[in-house]
Amino acid sequence: MDKKRKTVGVYIIGSAIIWGAVLLGCSFKLKGTECYQEISYILSAGAGIHLLFIWGPLAAQLKKLYKEE
Repeated sequence: MDKKRKTVGVYIIGSAIIWGAVLLGCSFKLKGTECYQEISYILSAGAGIHLLFIWGPLAAQLKKLYKEE
């Protein structure tokens, strides 16, 4: 059971790393400019990556965890 919880924790940490990178990318891109279109692409890509690679597998792990209990 502890190993499964650690796996869920890894997904949550991965989520934080992805969104941290997205925010850093936005801050570098916004430095002294007003370029909403370019920033919206960065944020959309970050949200898509987050949903596909973090919350998809996390939902599968949680479903498996609750099914076993």
